Amino acid sequence: MALLDNAKDVLPLSSIAELLTAKVRTLKMYEDKGLLPPKKTHKKLYSISDVKIIAFVHYLASVKKINANGIKYITEMLENNMDEKNRADFLELIEQRLEKLSGVDVTDVEVI
Repeated sequence: MALLDNAKDVLPLSSIAELLTAKVRTLKMYEDKGLLPPKKTHKKLYSISDVKIIAFVHYLASVKKINANGIKYITEMLENNMDEKNRADFLELIEQRLEKLSGVDVTDVEVI
């Protein structure tokens, strides 16, 4: 059995929305605003690594109430100023904190 490849694009937004208890429409809005990792193919599939970024974006928008420009700035800072290991460690820390939040603490947003 081959090991899982966290960078392979396999998940559609509908599956990610279910994982995050978010609406697909909300994730599509993030995508339209350029907040999700860019995809080169017409089929918009995301990797497990992308899910961590998408969860972080959803957290910033829905819990911290940061607008699209603020989220873009934060994600660009992560991408441009952290090496791969530090970025992975940071996202792991964020994931641990998100796990402590209940579904009640994170509410879906319609407009950012």
